[in-house]
Amino acid sequence: MSTIPTVPLIDALFEEDLPGGAMWSYALKRHHTLRLTATESGANVGAMLYNLNRPLDRLNLPDTLKAQHTAKLTAGHVLLSDMGHVLCSISADSCGWHDPLAGHSNAALVLAKYGPSTYQNERNNFHRNAHAQFLIELSKWGLGKMDFVANINFFSRVTVDAEGQMQFAAENCQAGSYVDLRAEMDTLLVLNTCQHPMDPDPHYHPKPVHIAVWKSDPPAHDDLCRTARPENSRGFTLTEALYLA
Repeated sequence: MSTIPTVPLIDALFEEDLPGGAMWSYALKRHHTLRLTATESGANVGAMLYNLNRPLDRLNLPDTLKAQHTAKLTAGHVLLSDMGHVLCSISADSCGWHDPLAGHSNAALVLAKYGPSTYQNERNNFHRNAHAQFLIELSKWGLGKMDFVANINFFSRVTVDAEGQMQFAAENCQAGSYVDLRAEMDTLLVLNTCQHPMDPDPHYHPKPVHIAVWKSDPPAHDDLCRTARPENSRGFTLTEALYLA
């Protein structure tokens, strides 16, 4: 786990609080870092990533996991696109495990777990689901259902036992946990803060997160995210070639 301290407020370009069950998207420019901080225990942030300038080049989780010989994401890992580019690096992480396996909730799952809920009856407290939130946010960038990719669930931990059964770790995320996403190319991030689809809590309790963005230095030649795997180094080479003068 990283022990990198919280970025001083004076260094942040902007900060924002994202309520539980919300959706959000942002064009994270190259050599900028976005920090997600869980302001309450049990947070979950579903995330999809795209090359901002060429959205057909988007997060490929199978390649990301295969290339780095992992079934979890944490500091030192990179998020690879379909074309082998590094969209973002996980440059710091106090949580230690983020889920790339379990997908996201839809309306049927939320209805079955938490019961009926409508805007007409509950106004802004109605139950959201991650699928609808992703779709709404993607539409703001001219994207839709055909642009869905397998998503990451930041702050959530899912393990797989010897029989192939998936298990959700309810205590993985504590209040104050954070993860830093450093953009290695101009990247579109599409996020929502709906509950993880495997969260055993029988009540609808999506948790808020805090977002901060700042300008960061380019990764050095000995940067952990670059050197952790040979495939990471090749991904950086391909990505940096896009920005040659």
